[in-house]
Amino acid sequence: MRSCGILCHPTSIPSHFGIGDLGAGAYGLLDFLAEAGQGWWQVLPLGPTGYGDSPYQPFSAFAGNPLLIDPEPLRQEDLLDDDDLSPVPPFPSDRVPYGDVITYKNDITRRAYYRLCQRSKHSYHEEIAAFSVNNACWLEDYVLFMALKMHHDWAGWSTWDRDIALRRPEALEGWRRRLEEELGYRRFLQFLFDRQWRACKLYANDMGIEILGDMPIFVGHDSADVWANQDLFQLDDNGASTVVAGVPPDYFSPTGQLWGNPLYRWDIMKERGYAWWLARFRRALDQVDCVRIDHFRGIAGYWQIPAGEETALNGHWVLGPGDAFVDALREGLGGGLPIIAEDLGLISEDVVELRERHGLAGMRVLQFGFGSDAANDNLPHNWPRNTCAYTATHDNDTTRGWYESLDRDMQRRVHTYCGSDGDDIHWTMIRMAYTSQAEMAIVPLQDILGLGSEARLNQPGNPMGNWSWRYQDYQLRPQLAAALKEMATLSGRCGDPAVRGAPNVHVDINYAKS
Repeated sequence: MRSCGILCHPTSIPSHFGIGDLGAGAYGLLDFLAEAGQGWWQVLPLGPTGYGDSPYQPFSAFAGNPLLIDPEPLRQEDLLDDDDLSPVPPFPSDRVPYGDVITYKNDITRRAYYRLCQRSKHSYHEEIAAFSVNNACWLEDYVLFMALKMHHDWAGWSTWDRDIALRRPEALEGWRRRLEEELGYRRFLQFLFDRQWRACKLYANDMGIEILGDMPIFVGHDSADVWANQDLFQLDDNGASTVVAGVPPDYFSPTGQLWGNPLYRWDIMKERGYAWWLARFRRALDQVDCVRIDHFRGIAGYWQIPAGEETALNGHWVLGPGDAFVDALREGLGGGLPIIAEDLGLISEDVVELRERHGLAGMRVLQFGFGSDAANDNLPHNWPRNTCAYTATHDNDTTRGWYESLDRDMQRRVHTYCGSDGDDIHWTMIRMAYTSQAEMAIVPLQDILGLGSEARLNQPGNPMGNWSWRYQDYQLRPQLAAALKEMATLSGRCGDPAVRGAPNVHVDINYAKS
């Protein structure tokens, strides 16, 4: 079914508390999506962020980001009072000041947790206990990992004392006793995130809006995932990576990209029936309706670089798990694969064949279409139907910013192809994505709003200063929603619940909307 949606990570949503969260602003965005005839809300990875605030380097592939917790329900549940939330620091409304937000939110959530500990009959106690049992397979390792990181001044786990770095049973038991209070606090945060996210997702699904999530193929070395599953990664006896991930040199970078993520031991993964991956996908699909696999080409083959290299030049290609992995996912998940394969960049034929054999949708990005000739895969006349089309992604400049940065010759190529003089280039590109034969069309909210480079979310290769852009309530104008809905309707993509057959879900949440 043809559909369309908007890409907007929750951190970009308006909120009084310095960062977008799962409170009234998120429900306001969902209302706008419904009014605009959208069927999808795409988010970036939802995990707890660390260095650089990147959602693509979380401390866990299973946990949620506590910074997204809305404090208002804690006041309604009598765990915070007015004095705890007032006055709120003078946070900027258009940017996320991560350092200040982390300090502020940690302070108020700790107050709420200490108050909960003093109230033995509060309903949250039973709910947290049930949540902890249902998620024990990842939760207990995660909360201990985070408590240990805090105890060790956030140093990487492979630098900890050897006994706990290598998870010797007596060390694990001793540290769990020693850090019991902190473990409880970390469980509390994950419970709150899960509770608020589920309410938000149910609200979305009730209006016929599905959520498209994002799963980086690799995980960070300094994560609960690697620390708790060291035998699944290519590490030495001290827990350090022996080889790391990246991509080879291309026309974007003469030395390639050195990502530094540890690489999997796919042989061990296969022997265990890809159990870790299945658990990861089940967790993801419990939170979202469809998953975009970032760097899907790593399933067919990946660029392996010796640890310690300063660039990606001295790597080589290694065959990935391929069909056996995708088949295991299909069997383990019970049928269809709600997956979009990110297959951008210099993709070899084996990656295309793998994706097509399994009927997975690929991706195309309009901004990438004008750097070569008419055979460019990212030009709409070359798009296959089983495609998710984008004007831009989170890694691109906004469409207006991109266009304004082009030289005159390139702008003329864009004019000729798009039939636009450039004044409304963002709207022209949206129209091209919508009217193409691609089954799904996703547009970043910055392009919907027609914003320039000041609204760019991420600049790859720049480790700091990213992920901070936020929109403001007044920008989601009813006239804009009406225009989007008309375009969605005329192009056969309207996400109206009556058209999509939305599930009949009714959510009782007293903090859903202000």
